Amino acid sequence: MTATVDSFQTGFTIGPDLLVEATGAADVITAVRDAAARGLPVAVHATGHGLPGPVEGGVLISTRRMDTVRIDPVRRTAHIGAGATWGGVIAAAAPHGLAPLNGSAPAVGAVSYTLGGGLGILAREFGYAADQVRSLDVVTADGVLRHVTPDIEPDLFWGLRGGGHRLGVVTGLETGLVAVERLYGGSLAFDGDAAPEVLRSYLEWTRTVPETCTSSVAALRYPDMPQLPEPLRGRYVVSVRVAYTGPAADGEALVAPLRAAGAALSDSLREMPYTESHTIHSDPPFPHAYYGEGLMLRDLDAGAAARVLGLTGPKAPMTTVVQLNHLGGALTARPAHDSAVPHRDAGFLLRLLSPLDGTDVTAVRALYAEVAGETAPYVLGRSLNFSFGGGDRTEDLHDPRTRERLAGLVSRHDPASLFGGAYGVSRDAR
Repeated sequence: MTATVDSFQTGFTIGPDLLVEATGAADVITAVRDAAARGLPVAVHATGHGLPGPVEGGVLISTRRMDTVRIDPVRRTAHIGAGATWGGVIAAAAPHGLAPLNGSAPAVGAVSYTLGGGLGILAREFGYAADQVRSLDVVTADGVLRHVTPDIEPDLFWGLRGGGHRLGVVTGLETGLVAVERLYGGSLAFDGDAAPEVLRSYLEWTRTVPETCTSSVAALRYPDMPQLPEPLRGRYVVSVRVAYTGPAADGEALVAPLRAAGAALSDSLREMPYTESHTIHSDPPFPHAYYGEGLMLRDLDAGAAARVLGLTGPKAPMTTVVQLNHLGGALTARPAHDSAVPHRDAGFLLRLLSPLDGTDVTAVRALYAEVAGETAPYVLGRSLNFSFGGGDRTEDLHDPRTRERLAGLVSRHDPASLFGGAYGVSRDAR
């Protein structure tokens, strides 16, 4: 009998032979040992935001009940259970004047996001979430629970930070927190007719901003829904999102060139407590079906950016959300192979996301291939955490040196490829 499991991503079927609702490391150990004895592949599921494709058969370990969060305000650390979401970590850290390096959506699983690198809203100032990890507890394919640090199992410590779920089931991790209580941030939305000019201004602006400013620009057609702000309903809109940890007055001066790009449909830029940082992007909080891709770019010029908008805009064969994240800063500060997080020299991340509401996946992939062609001179590879539906393509998720070292770790720790299925990459991303 096939089990079923709820997931934030509804576009792909999850139908394991056996579903294990783990409540702690002991349950994970038992599940892994039993699966190994029976020759069944093992997958891990927290919230399902980053599901790479359909999963059929095998053993699925759900970690969503392992959601404990413990804050050590003196050491400025958080111990995060495998099923905890970023919203829970933010709420636990805030009373101590601390914050994690979370992404834009509070319902995303914190551990899976971190295993894939973890590109957050403060990334240019503090780096990838994986860079803050102090230790991890992981059940490897031999059914052994290992405590992994830079000094204990250093190879696993390297590979788990950026390598995804391929090396075992992480039951929890300890990560550093940053002293951020408030920030200046929000979104500036413009009519889509101004998209080329806004994007040109944004690219020029990113050359001037300090590392304390992390931002992105997104273009999409909003659905005509009453819960959306009236100026955005049913319109093609380009929005610039900003998170800046400096003084609000400096933030106002910083965004002045963006405001000068045109008349804004809406402007939510303000000083806010960090607990409201999810309002900067306002990602959909409800489960839905989608296909997505992330391209790590060395750079991007305004001409190529405009051509991408031309391919994905209102005349595209399907609805596509385009988002360009500004990278650099602390993301490039670590040595290139300090962890398995790849492509640290990227200047931008180009994200594509298409709702799967009857849309043909083959047609989506064809459109994405056209976008990849327009940006080919700049593409370094694909982003592990933003490959939604591309779980069958893993060859360009890491640079050759990192891929070779990860393959060696897999051969050593999982020779039977217990964790080698579609869940071999991080499942929670945003």
